[in-house]
Amino acid sequence: MKLTLRTLKYTLMLLLAAASLLPIIWMVFGSFRPYQELFKYSSSLSPHILIPVEFTWKNYQNVIFSTRNPFLRFIGNTLWVAGAVTAAVLLINSMAAFAFAKLRFRWKPALFALFMSAMIIPGEVTLVPNYLLMHDLGWLNSYKALIIPSMLSVFGIFMLRQFFAEIPDELLEAARMDGASLPRTFLSVVLPAAVPALITLGLMTFLGNWDSYLWPLIVINDHKMQMIQVAIAAFSSTEGTDWSRILAANTISTVPILLLFLFLQRYYIQGITMSGIKG
Repeated sequence: MKLTLRTLKYTLMLLLAAASLLPIIWMVFGSFRPYQELFKYSSSLSPHILIPVEFTWKNYQNVIFSTRNPFLRFIGNTLWVAGAVTAAVLLINSMAAFAFAKLRFRWKPALFALFMSAMIIPGEVTLVPNYLLMHDLGWLNSYKALIIPSMLSVFGIFMLRQFFAEIPDELLEAARMDGASLPRTFLSVVLPAAVPALITLGLMTFLGNWDSYLWPLIVINDHKMQMIQVAIAAFSSTEGTDWSRILAANTISTVPILLLFLFLQRYYIQGITMSGIKG
C-alpha cells in the first residue's frame, strides 16, 4: 500500500513538473525554428512538435545584432536597474525590519499595522499618483523614476521582520555587553544570521524588476533606456509578428534568472522555510 501511494505521488509530481516545463521547452526549441516551421507541426503528434526540422541560429542573430533594437543594451539597462533596486531594498528594508523586530519605540504596533495595510492596495491604484509625483520631481525618462520608488518593499519588511524576530535577544545583549554599538550589532550579528532571508528577498526583488513592464513603459520615453520586457514588446511590434524572434528574445531574457535561481535555490528555500512564511 505504501509503495502504491509513493508511486502515485511521484507520478503526479512528474506530471505536474512536465506540465510546468513543457511551455519553457517549447519556447527554447521554437527559438531555433524558422518562422515558417514554427506552427507547421502544432496539430500533429510527431516529435517535430518540439524538435526543429530546420535548426537555425538566425533568430538569435536577428535579436542580438538588431540595430533598431539593441537587445544587449536593454539587458544592460535592466541589470543596472534591477541590481540597484535589489541592493537598496536589502539595505533599507533590513534596517526597517530590524527596528520593528527588536527595537522599542513609541507607536511601533500602529506603525507596523499601517505598513502592512499598504499590502492590500493594488499597484494600479497608486500608478497615477506615482506618475504625477515623478513628473513634479522632474524624474520622468530617468532611471531615478525606476529605482527610487521601488526601494521600499512592504512585503520585504514583513518577511525580514519574521526572520529577525526569531534571533534570540540574548545574542544581541551579549554583543552589547561586549561593547558593540547598535549599528555594529546589526552588521556583525544580525545580517550574517539572516543571509538566507536576504537572498530570498533579493531574488524576489530582482525577478520583480527584471520582469517589470507597465511602470517602465510609462515613465521611460527614450527607447535606448528601456527595460528588457518593454523592449521585447517593442521588438515584436516593429519587426512584425515574427514569433520565432520573440521566442529567441524571451529565451535570452530567461537565462539570467534561471542561472541566478539555480545557484541560489538552496538559500531561497531555506529563507522561505525559516522566515515563517509557509504555504
